[in-house]
Amino acid sequence: MKKKLEQLEDKIKEAHLGGGEKRIESQHKKGKLTARERVHFLMDEGSFEEIGMFVTHRSTEFGLEKEKYLGDGVVTGYGTVNGRLIYVFAQDFTVFGGSLSEAHAEKICRIMDLAMQNGAPVIGLNDSGGARIQEGVVSLGGYADIFYRNTRASGVIPQISAVMGPCAGGAVYSPAITDFILMVENTSYMFVTGPNVVKTVTHEEVTSEELGGAFVHSAKSGVAHFSCANGPECISNIKKLLSYVPQNCEEEPPFVSDFIAPDSKILAAIIPENPNQPYDMREVINGTVDTDSFFEVHKNFAENMVVGFARMAGRSIGIVANQPAFLAGVLDIHSSQKAARFVRFCDSFNIPLLVFEDVPGFLPGTDQEWNGIITNGAKLLYAFCEATVPRVTVITRKAYGGAYDVMNSKHIGADMNYAWPSAEIAVMGAKGAVEIIFKGEKNLKKKEEEYIEHFANPYRAAERGYVDEVIKPEDTREKLISAFKMLENKVDKLPKKKHGNIPL
Repeated sequence: MKKKLEQLEDKIKEAHLGGGEKRIESQHKKGKLTARERVHFLMDEGSFEEIGMFVTHRSTEFGLEKEKYLGDGVVTGYGTVNGRLIYVFAQDFTVFGGSLSEAHAEKICRIMDLAMQNGAPVIGLNDSGGARIQEGVVSLGGYADIFYRNTRASGVIPQISAVMGPCAGGAVYSPAITDFILMVENTSYMFVTGPNVVKTVTHEEVTSEELGGAFVHSAKSGVAHFSCANGPECISNIKKLLSYVPQNCEEEPPFVSDFIAPDSKILAAIIPENPNQPYDMREVINGTVDTDSFFEVHKNFAENMVVGFARMAGRSIGIVANQPAFLAGVLDIHSSQKAARFVRFCDSFNIPLLVFEDVPGFLPGTDQEWNGIITNGAKLLYAFCEATVPRVTVITRKAYGGAYDVMNSKHIGADMNYAWPSAEIAVMGAKGAVEIIFKGEKNLKKKEEEYIEHFANPYRAAERGYVDEVIKPEDTREKLISAFKMLENKVDKLPKKKHGNIPL
């Protein structure tokens, strides 16, 4: 027995070495953690239980039968993060460049199946050169098996992807289906076709970082939700993200009892006297939610819309807010996509929605129209209309035109709608409205003043019941806490159907 135990210990040591000391050293020189180091930092101390440590590939082509590594380039298992069950897979770049083989894919699929059966989140730590070319179509089939499970798990359990190294070709579509993507600056990239193929086809000279680095995908394409300075920061953000979401679609988000209330008195001084002057909506958010609880998502993408998680009296909420400090908070293609995606995630996982509204309308122009602002704006409208979680809106200033309807108005199913005295709820701004109504007439300045007096306020909407209450800014937090408390047992079901047909 002693000999057999020694053999087991030797195999465990071999598995822990991955591709060997030299390749581990090379990984560290690139500023990257190894797969096992990443899992160690993610999981609670001593909680990780590995599955499939001794799995190896079954390929005999191109001399692969002579080169086998225990684990076959991916560490898989389960454990806890802040005491909650989590499943994880971490690709090991030291073994065949983290490339995906049939056996490698089977290990990931096994983890995903267990996560679905037991109702717990899946975390994917991606660091892979792509499909293992020597295995041909078998490797491609492995990717498809993973994509299928990603799709079936969508909306059932939270799925988070951290891209911590290369992720190219077909490999990008698994993270793309998951709920959130985190990338690491200077060490990770994502693209369907790499710089060499781009150069051959389009004659563009571009680096991997320029083509699909963390900055590009977090600021330009919107593919990545978070851009992190390094591996440890990325893992820290995963943990923080998990703290706001439930284990699965059947459970409620975690509750935190030790929260601190902000100084809500600052809210009264945020809105400028000049209705065209910008202000930072984050100040409104931070003056309303639990202190230091706001965790922004997609911060660098479509900055005219702010989305993220926060806590209100210890309970998780999702926040969607126009940002007057960027493009006046206007709705455009990217901001509509960004908000719609976030609304659908929150609705999938029982996270109530809080909307802060200050929107002058949709962004005009040929670029927006030719690229589908109608369809993309409809995505946000559809997402709100479909959402059955508690939904509350606070109109801080402008609520103009169709954008008023789209931003969680009473008409599309919002549960409670509040407005500050500074709110302006109308079809459009006074100047544009007067030019249309009194076309050709003189002395439009006086007409404009009359229009402002009649329509640039929240009281017409309140008279109709479209706004439930006009409130003082400093009372906002208490009103919201009361509203969400009242709505915590809300039951709302969609009509029976296979699924809707969101305007994609």
